[in-house]
Amino acid sequence: MQQPTLTTIALSLDQGIAEIRLNRPDKSNAMNDAMWQEIRLAFDWVDATPAARVAILAGEGRNFCAGIDLSMLGSIQQRIAHPDGARSREALRRLILDLQDCLSSLERCRKPVLAAIQGACVGGALDLVTCCDMRYASPEAIFSIKEIDLGMVADVGTLQRLPRLIGDGMARELAYTGSNVDATEAERLGLVNRVFASPEALTAGVRTLAATIAAKSPLATRGLKEVMNYSREHSVADGLNHVASWNAAMLLSGDLNEAMLAQRERRAASFSD
Repeated sequence: MQQPTLTTIALSLDQGIAEIRLNRPDKSNAMNDAMWQEIRLAFDWVDATPAARVAILAGEGRNFCAGIDLSMLGSIQQRIAHPDGARSREALRRLILDLQDCLSSLERCRKPVLAAIQGACVGGALDLVTCCDMRYASPEAIFSIKEIDLGMVADVGTLQRLPRLIGDGMARELAYTGSNVDATEAERLGLVNRVFASPEALTAGVRTLAATIAAKSPLATRGLKEVMNYSREHSVADGLNHVASWNAAMLLSGDLNEAMLAQRERRAASFSD
């Protein structure tokens, strides 16, 4: 798949690590129409590109992302206008479903996605990072569900995914109040895996983690994401049955042989994409 041409996102690939960097720093990386669609394009490309083994999602400038661009929000009434109110509301529903799908592309991507978060991560940005496999932050990072302060219900994933990360009670508190959560509290709640000492340390630390993942068996890594995502949505019994089927198909692989041989020979394993 050819690398897409993007206007609001910087996309690169180096040594198995794809970096998707939100690139509207003058607007605190607020998500306009183009960025929503380009997020999906970028992660579809990562999914389809064998050389991309892991992805880092980051933001250019001081802030990770200020959420949905308010000019886009303000234009919705015109975009869905129709003489028939039912058809207008149908158009709005289809728009919301499409925006949901743009973010769900991170979960559909078979490669692990690590979010590196500095500064503001509010509103739609929180929806975005809850789709990632892991989240990491610098000390000044701030998280909040801002939709309540706009008089609306968050509708692109936070209310569904955040309770699984931090528990139902705290997710409801943040949703009802719009309160800010700093990096220290986010780590305590389990929203982020780790807080690094500075934005520079965040960038270096997340890249080190990504490099560790990129060095592992790509087939096994993709399998892990598939099985863990499936198990999150199903019972333990269903999850066990699913992983049995997965390994019945995938266990006896060239990667398994290479990993065992590398251990016997006391060397680093080398896996094909």
